[in-house]
This record gives sequence, C-alpha cells and structure tokens, in this order.
Amino acid sequence: MNVRITNQTSPYIRKDTSTKRMMVDVLIALVPVVVFAIYKSGMSALTRLIVSVLLSVLFEATYILLFKRVEGKSFLDKVKKRWETYTINNITAPAVTGLILGLLLPDKISFYVIVIASFFAIFVAKMFFGGLGNNLLNPAAFGRLFAGFALTALFATSAYSAIDAVSGATALSLEFPKVLETYSLLDMIIGNIPGAMGEINSIAILIGGVYLLIRRSADYRPILSATLAFLALLIPAAFIIQENYWLEFIVYHIFSGGLLFGLFFMVTDPVTSPITRPGRWIYGMIIGVLVFLIRVFGAYPEGVAIALLIGNILVPLIDYPKWATNKYTKKFYIGYGVSLAVVVISTILVLGGWVI
Repeated sequence: MNVRITNQTSPYIRKDTSTKRMMVDVLIALVPVVVFAIYKSGMSALTRLIVSVLLSVLFEATYILLFKRVEGKSFLDKVKKRWETYTINNITAPAVTGLILGLLLPDKISFYVIVIASFFAIFVAKMFFGGLGNNLLNPAAFGRLFAGFALTALFATSAYSAIDAVSGATALSLEFPKVLETYSLLDMIIGNIPGAMGEINSIAILIGGVYLLIRRSADYRPILSATLAFLALLIPAAFIIQENYWLEFIVYHIFSGGLLFGLFFMVTDPVTSPITRPGRWIYGMIIGVLVFLIRVFGAYPEGVAIALLIGNILVPLIDYPKWATNKYTKKFYIGYGVSLAVVVISTILVLGGWVI
C-alpha cells in the first residue's frame, strides 16, 4: 500500500479499504510469530493470544455502544445509531492491538493481567482519545507497560522477576557475558531463550517484517533510522564496555528482548508516528537512542516500549506545522547528522569515563 502522506490533523488513515488492507497485512505478518509462540508454548500461548484478541475487540465494541457521541432521543435509540457506525475496522484494528499485546506477554501470565492490559490499551490509550486514527500513544505498548507497573506481583508469579514485569523477562535480564554460558548466539536468533511470546524468534519477526515492507504496509524510515541510531551507539559501546566480547555484545542486544518486534510491528504504527517523511527519520532516531540509553544506563534491561511511548509523546512536536515538511532540505540533513553525532560522541565520552 502506497500511502500518500499529508500534513493535516488526525485521523491520518483516510480510506476504509486502506485501513482494512493494512490491518490484514499486519495480521498476516504476525502469523510466523504466532506459529512459533504456539510451537514453543503450546495451548498456554494459544489461549492467551485468543483471549487478548477477543477482549480487545469486545472492549472497543463496548466503548462504541455505550459512549460514542451520537444524536438520539433515548438510550436505546443512541445504542442503535452507535451500532450503525460499527464497521469491520472496529474488529480488525483492535484484533491487531490485542494480538500484539498478547505477544508482548509471557505464555504463563495470569488471564487477569490480560484483562487489565487489554482494557487500558483499548479504553484508555485508544478510545479515550477518539478511537482509530486519533490515539496519541501506541495502545499495545501502553497496556503492556501499565500492566507491568500495576501488576508486578502477578508477573513475578509467572516466573518473572519484579523488574522484568516492566521490562520483560528476556535474556537481557541476565548479566553479560555470563548469559553466554547459558544461551548461545544461535539460541538468541532462533528463539531458544526466555522472553515474551512474540519477541524471541528473530527469524519469524524478520519474515513478517519483510512482508510488511514488501506490501508497503510499514514505512521503512523509522525502522532504518531507529536501527542506525541504536547501532551507532551500541557498536562503540561494545568496544568500550565489552572489549573481549564486543561482537557477542552487539548480537546479544539486537536479538534479545523486544527490539526487532518493536521496530517492525510497533514503531511503524502510522497513527502514532509522524506524518512527514523527514519527521519519521527523526522519530526513529529518538527511539533508537532511547532504547540504547535505557538498556545501558537505565534500571531496566529492556527499553523498547518505554522508548516508543516517549517517542509517541514527542510526535506532535515533530509534526509542529512551523517546521514540519515532507521535503528533505539541507537543514534536515545537517540537523539529523549533527544530532546523531552529538549523541554518539557524548555516549562514548560518558562510557569511557565510566569504564575508567
């Protein structure tokens, strides 16, 4: 799908057919990830993914039937008119959110957590702001983080530590390079490591991601920009922090945790990302830098969801009409390059001083 980007207010998804096609493409792209999750975890994964999808669809339908603003003489008359506005997009869109949310959770998580996460993802992060095309924050990331912060004890009883309730129990939780004594680099790539259902098999994620790019249902700009920014910081940091295991350190951070899943299935969300092409490069750079900083300097081993939500919050600033443009000007190239260089140099200096 070749989406024409226009510098206007939300909602940004214009056509029903375009929205349906994009949602269906995302569902298809997630098939390899879902298949691996079920292969590895069996019915526990399948049931939780189904429940997450059904709850998300149900919560959106409930919100529309009870709270959508329509004219009517009675409550039943309003409900009838609200039902008439219900479309296929009100099924496919929350289904995508529910599936992504489920894949961000562990396979043994309590169903109570799924209920709470789904409610806050749909009711609060999405419908409260006006529904499809109007939400400021990525619903799946918001629901996942809220559940992690609010229901830490339930994550802990699901073989998650308290800190992992927020960040995700991944190989990133283990001290490097001791993690290499338990998991090989191949284990990290093929998914033979701990983690949320959707983030552990990099091959499955890449297959789905490539499909989205081929179908043009995902913009390559934020993916590439976030990746370049992350690697621009990670590579020099690897030589400074882990001189003897620098290559393993790089592979470890790329293929462990939710980086790849977040890049292909969350950062590319057209609703919560900038509407201009240069803006999406800036948006991706911000997320890539934040993920690195959270992982290296933060209290949590993972940082994708937190970085994504911070990036979402900054989108209105990136899209501010006075400087938002679809043209790649000389000022943009200079500003982008200088900003990235400053961050890289500053990080190297900080890490160098820290190691010394």
